[in-house]
Amino acid sequence: MIEYDGIDNRMVLKLVYYGPALSGKTTNLLRLHDMVEQEGRGELTVLDTKDDRTIFFDLLPFFLTAPGGLKIKLKVFTVPGQVKHDATRKAVLQRADGVAFIADSQVSEETNNFESFRNLEDNLGFVGLDIEKIPLVVQFNKRDLGNIVAEDDIRRVWEQTGIPVFMSSAITGTGVMETFRELVKQTYDHIDRRYGLMEKHGLDKTAFVGKLTLPSP
Repeated sequence: MIEYDGIDNRMVLKLVYYGPALSGKTTNLLRLHDMVEQEGRGELTVLDTKDDRTIFFDLLPFFLTAPGGLKIKLKVFTVPGQVKHDATRKAVLQRADGVAFIADSQVSEETNNFESFRNLEDNLGFVGLDIEKIPLVVQFNKRDLGNIVAEDDIRRVWEQTGIPVFMSSAITGTGVMETFRELVKQTYDHIDRRYGLMEKHGLDKTAFVGKLTLPSP
């Protein structure tokens, strides 16, 4: 659901980090905000609920301009993980252009991961998006903890879906940029097919992904 204004030659993209409560969505975005190029990011805004929080940061209005003059703004959100905030999840998912599902690697959280992913599928359908078509990546966070699901078991379950899966420890930064970079790549492919980023605007994938995921010095 890309926001595209052909008259002003501008595009706004929205990425959403989704997953169960306390899986590390907020930590991913906090770490990502530290990693991306300082000149290409906006302020980090935290919107607290009573016992959970959703956070949003804008990587800078019109921070990327294609050779053809197209101005691109990227917004990255998280959703609250608790079930009672489901209305907020739906609201944040509206007009999403890509989703990163952040799962908790702990064995004790397998059921919560499953229920949250099913909830993602349901809520995408509710807001008019198709989980089979939207750019999507999965990250298994908290790999630094004990009693976690083995990586081989995770990949055996997910490989049949074709969805890219990343192992991560968001608190240390491991896997954070890799997850984001893959989501950006998929989003480029998705919008290029519709809006011709390369053909019409001269913006190739390497430049697009590199600009959005360049780490700070």
